[in-house]
Amino acid sequence: MSLAIDLARSVPKGVDAVGVPVFEEGTVPRSLGLSRAGLAAHGFEGKAGQILVIPSATAPTMVAVGLGPAASVTADGLRNAAAALARACSKRETLATSLADIAAVEPRTAAQAVVEGLALAGYRYVELKADKSAASKLQRATLVIGGSRMAAATAGAERGLATSGAACLARDLANMPPAYLTARMIADRAVEIAEATGLGIEVVDEHQAAEMRLGGLLGVNAGSVEPPRMVKLTYSPRNPSGHVALIGKGVMYDSGGISLKPSDGMHVNMKMDMSGAAAVLATMSVLKSLKVKAKVTASETYNTALEKHLRTRLGLTFAPRTGTEPGKRPIREVVGVDPA
Repeated sequence: MSLAIDLARSVPKGVDAVGVPVFEEGTVPRSLGLSRAGLAAHGFEGKAGQILVIPSATAPTMVAVGLGPAASVTADGLRNAAAALARACSKRETLATSLADIAAVEPRTAAQAVVEGLALAGYRYVELKADKSAASKLQRATLVIGGSRMAAATAGAERGLATSGAACLARDLANMPPAYLTARMIADRAVEIAEATGLGIEVVDEHQAAEMRLGGLLGVNAGSVEPPRMVKLTYSPRNPSGHVALIGKGVMYDSGGISLKPSDGMHVNMKMDMSGAAAVLATMSVLKSLKVKAKVTASETYNTALEKHLRTRLGLTFAPRTGTEPGKRPIREVVGVDPA
């Protein structure tokens, strides 16, 4: 679920929760309804990373968010504070916070950091799970900003949405089981992204790879029934300030040799051996929206390092017959394989 971001000069009516920044020293905002002594009685001292939820039966839940010493607040600190706030409010649908209105951090930088913290902390991969209760329910967040900081904060919030969206895309691709994201599937996804964002794209299939004598790509993939792909993506702005090259490793699954029971948990995570390619593809997806001035060329190879007998491998998912409707069958993940 993507997080919607609004900016306003005051807390909107009807929000479920309000995040209030509190430093280790100085005055405590009256909106919290507690003095510093009252906060301390609940173990809250305003230290960076601290959270205190103050529920109410008739008003929004107030959340004290610790920022540490006022003189040492940074963009990273705001990002971490926003992440802590998002986790504390994961069961609520809306919240408002003035975290991006801290004078010590430039408004564009502050807003970007807060949006990134809110969006990334709420990420959970639940796409293939029947039980989605672990997913955050947070749908909309309002950044409360002073008038003089509004324009810059708006630009920063937009940038934060772009960068956090790209990070979540990379996480989705990396978490996807290999049966649901083969080399051909991620290449098709790259084509969709290129078309949506104005990137140039070239896709090389297994036959073209043989003609081009790409022995490394074909050799690694020799044991797999899934054919490999190589993709070249190009971002070309007008009058580029330079040229950057990105390389993405996309081994969709790496068996790492014969897997005997009991299996090391590391093997299950070999579905993430394509995380480099996921990160590069996600990066390319936001270059236009971020108005990057340099030309960027990305080259990615997608293949599967697999012994021929390991058709069923660790990290693979399947839906066993359980007597329930096909669309409601539970997804199971392979965590051990006996090659015999």
